[in-house]
Amino acid sequence: MERVGTGLSGLEKEHAAIAGLMQIGAAAGMNRWSRENTGNASKSDKSGPHTGRLMMLMWIILHSSLCLMVDGQMKIPPETVQQWAVSFGKELTALSARYSGAKLLQKKYKDIEGVVKIEEVDGMELVKKFAEEMEEMLGRKMKSVKRLAEAAEEADFYHMYNETLEFDYYNSMLINTVDEDGNPVPLGGEFTLEENEHFNKLPVNTQQSNIQVPTNVYNRDPDILNGAYMSEALNDVFIDNFQKDPTLTWQYFGSSTGFFRLYPGIQWIPDENGVVTFDCRNRNWYIQAATSPKDVIIVVDVSGSMKGLRLTIAKHTINTILDTLGENDFVNIIAYSDYVRYVEPCFKGTLVQADLDNREHFKLLVEELHVKGEGKVKKAMKESFKVLNEATAMGQGSLCNQAIMLITDGAMEDFQDVFEEFNWPERRVRVFTYLIGREMTFAENVKWIACNNKGYYTHISTLADVQENVMEYLHVLSRPMVINHDHDIIWTEAYMDSVFPNTMELFNTQAQSLLLMTSVAMPVFSKKKETLSHGILLGVVGTDVALRELMRLAPRYKLGVHGYAYLITNNGYILSHPDLRPLYKEGKKLKPKPNYNSVDLSEVEWEDTEEMLRTAMVKGETGTMSLDVRTSVDKGRRVMFLKNDYFYTVINETPFSLGIVLSRGYGQYIFLGNVSVEEGLHDLLAPDLTIASEWTYCETDIDPAHRKLTQLQAVVRYLTGKEPDLECDVQLLQQTLFDAVVTAPIEAYWTAIMLNTSGMDEGIETAFLGTRSGLMRFQRYTGIEKRVGRSFLTSADKENMFTLDHFPVWYRRAAEYPAGQFLYYMPRQETRGRIVIATTAVTVTVGKKTAIAGATGVQMTLELMESRFWAITAQPNDTDCSDVEGICPLRCDSYDIECYVIDNNGFVLISKRRNDAGRFFGEIDGSVMTTLIRMGMFKRVSLFDYQAMCKMNSHSVSSARPLFSPFYGLASTLKWFLSNFLLFLLEFNICGLWHTEHFADAKPSFSVSSVHKKKGDILQPCDTEYPSFVYEPSVKETNSIIKCGRCQKMFVVQQIPDSNLLMLVVQADCDCSRQYSPITMEPKEVKYNASVKCDRMRSQKIRRRPESCHAYHQQENADDCGGASSILLSTSLFMLCLSSLALIS
Repeated sequence: MERVGTGLSGLEKEHAAIAGLMQIGAAAGMNRWSRENTGNASKSDKSGPHTGRLMMLMWIILHSSLCLMVDGQMKIPPETVQQWAVSFGKELTALSARYSGAKLLQKKYKDIEGVVKIEEVDGMELVKKFAEEMEEMLGRKMKSVKRLAEAAEEADFYHMYNETLEFDYYNSMLINTVDEDGNPVPLGGEFTLEENEHFNKLPVNTQQSNIQVPTNVYNRDPDILNGAYMSEALNDVFIDNFQKDPTLTWQYFGSSTGFFRLYPGIQWIPDENGVVTFDCRNRNWYIQAATSPKDVIIVVDVSGSMKGLRLTIAKHTINTILDTLGENDFVNIIAYSDYVRYVEPCFKGTLVQADLDNREHFKLLVEELHVKGEGKVKKAMKESFKVLNEATAMGQGSLCNQAIMLITDGAMEDFQDVFEEFNWPERRVRVFTYLIGREMTFAENVKWIACNNKGYYTHISTLADVQENVMEYLHVLSRPMVINHDHDIIWTEAYMDSVFPNTMELFNTQAQSLLLMTSVAMPVFSKKKETLSHGILLGVVGTDVALRELMRLAPRYKLGVHGYAYLITNNGYILSHPDLRPLYKEGKKLKPKPNYNSVDLSEVEWEDTEEMLRTAMVKGETGTMSLDVRTSVDKGRRVMFLKNDYFYTVINETPFSLGIVLSRGYGQYIFLGNVSVEEGLHDLLAPDLTIASEWTYCETDIDPAHRKLTQLQAVVRYLTGKEPDLECDVQLLQQTLFDAVVTAPIEAYWTAIMLNTSGMDEGIETAFLGTRSGLMRFQRYTGIEKRVGRSFLTSADKENMFTLDHFPVWYRRAAEYPAGQFLYYMPRQETRGRIVIATTAVTVTVGKKTAIAGATGVQMTLELMESRFWAITAQPNDTDCSDVEGICPLRCDSYDIECYVIDNNGFVLISKRRNDAGRFFGEIDGSVMTTLIRMGMFKRVSLFDYQAMCKMNSHSVSSARPLFSPFYGLASTLKWFLSNFLLFLLEFNICGLWHTEHFADAKPSFSVSSVHKKKGDILQPCDTEYPSFVYEPSVKETNSIIKCGRCQKMFVVQQIPDSNLLMLVVQADCDCSRQYSPITMEPKEVKYNASVKCDRMRSQKIRRRPESCHAYHQQENADDCGGASSILLSTSLFMLCLSSLALIS
């Protein structure tokens, strides 16, 4: 028979009292029934109200008693839960310690404390050393580019232009292509390609460059043939550069005529339509090298005459101009008709930085432009001059070139007085004019404006004309620099090259922050005396620098477990940072974010609220500062509190600044030990040992013969003397050999456990350890076929491996937990199944200094932990309950009890419901989590993400309309066909039909597919705030009662000793969901009101301007200011277009 404690007997008394009241009620009912049937009418009438009052009194008493029963219905004994927690903690610790070998490892490191020394890391010395090495590396790239520029200018100087030149160059789209008869196609031919590790495993030809020509440029044009022939001289320089500096990647020459010579040569892959839209003249490295920084105001005519195709061409022209701007430029857009208005009212009267974010913002606004009224350009020109003059007076903008871009279909007003008032005689502001449409009536007026303001006039009659005509302004702005022969070297902001075929593969295999690159480029000028005053720009030469390679010069092992290095530009934008996330997921595809390369340092190091760090670094200063930071691991789910020391300095001869971060505590110290090479090498060759494949122990990228070696193979070959010429990091090798020797006994320990099959616990899958030198050992206790955590510690499991930008998650988390105590957590299930990681830190102490040597742990199945838990948390029926106040025996498998194990961040490991594992506890029971937060047992911490992507608010009505009749459907189809056919006719020049294999590539700024995409599905950059929760162990309360309407819910919480886990036992039969909503960790978009949003957009952060500026030269030939387009449509085609337009309207 089940024995019951005092708490249960109390409940019995309550039940007995209720039963008694019910009996009284029943008796009263029976008496009333008998009186009503035996008494006379008068009696019955009098006693009715009295009886009703009696019944109401009875029900009130009954109801009160029920409430009393509910209020006191359950008491969970805290002592029982505490016993469970202690027992479960002991079992977990025993399991983790036994299978990880943590005590043995700690003992081995304790034994060597007498022979090692611990040194404090000098952050300032370190950052200066890294900066010097980076300066040296980038200097080698600059020398290579200078050699290319000199060779190109010399080749042009001796080249005589030949209008009838015939020259077969290697066209990268046509190489290795044959016709129907098996003969090589023109400009094709055999071109050897071999896969090369150094060039992202792409098939390349390192003995030859080849040429890419955009589809909208005729590949046999005399300008192209002469340029290709002249630039053949670069082949030898490309190869020589690569031999002198084997770390060089792509080298190239982008011609002002449109072709692109690339080394090493590759097969260029067109898009799915067979079109190559890549035009080197659009690339940032070309534009920045060709011109100095500039302030640009785009003035666009939106009067009634600009309707239809003219407005489409105008919008495309604006977008193309925006694409030629970079982060050192400033811009605004003014639209005019009867009145003047700013496309973005928030930017009224100012210039904004032309970074990617602002350019994309402008493009969205330009799409919304509509035509109306009469065009009055005079007011718009006055407003533009005022903005530019004020910017100069206030020291804002680029303080270099200034230009107005006038886009119109005609200018009737006389505005000579505007130029006399604002621009003459200095003509400091250049005016470029773009005449839109086929109407030539106002061509002379529009040309006069450009020619009298040192600008350039172009006539744009089709979408296909836009690209070439917009590029003309760059040649004009480059004239002063060309005439002066100022070869300024430029460095671009970070960018992601999506040109090469395997880009998507790289997106999926590399750390996001390391996908980016920067380019160093230099302009190439004509040195011929007869063309000197024309300032002819031949093109731009350059080479790419993968930021991944640059960041290798700041080795992870020198920065400690939480330390990192980062780079920013002169504008304060991130070049490289481990927290930079340039990609986002759209469906199953990874795509670059619209603003991926204009992420400011203050948006990543957001604890720097005063922007002191940012300001000092942008100014190019050298210094140090400290910040208390909240940082997250495990994709933002878990927060850590760190005290970080920042050290920063400038990288000379570049616009970049370098910073490093060292965390107080373990990050402050490094310990050094020595062993013989023979002893270390023996232990390094153990089968269970690996080293960090992304770290540079030995440089394998210099000699092509070494490129296929893994880091471990390279280290072994160097230490055995087989490759003595390898360049290796001696300090890192010493640490690795030392760690290999100290950790060697663990291998034998793990093996002994594995051989004792009878004593193995089912569910222990992997034991592992990692050291500060990137060395890892692991033992698989379970075969792959039975293993639940199959991906754990595989090459795909980047989070749990040593990578170029972080230590493993289990290592970082163990470092912030007391050494010797195990920390338990469940990784996200979507990638790793139901597994639990137990990890602990291993330290070395010399005197009063303690350094972290490594971390060790075990990976087990959740089922193993669950089975131990359920066995412990079920008291048997013969439990002695005499001294227990509350439910006894207490069992977690009882229907009216819920039991949980949660970690110190509030994530559930164990619950009765299988699907609860891995979820945040607040989502499961908002009432208990709210109470734990109120008690102070958990603390809510706000984190911010300034690189988030949010769905756009959907206020638009669907544009889909029902088909009321078959005729309507036919008419709609016909209208669609005719409009697209008309666009096709107008986008392509008739001249292009002579070369039918190379149609012009018209790239309108809209796409049909985007029309059908719901606004709510579109993601856009935004700021979000999201919570994280942390257990506060100093709060000792262990139980509480939650009032929930007509019931009360009791729960007991106990810390599981020697772990980061908590045990929760909760009353299950009281539903509090109406009173308490779930607590989620979903990020919330930070909404800014219109005023704040505008202030944020207008704000001009501190930046460092480029040192050189070339805005004027007295020998410049300003008479070369453009002319009318010679491209005309035939009369019949024009009539067809008009009739089609009429039909469509």
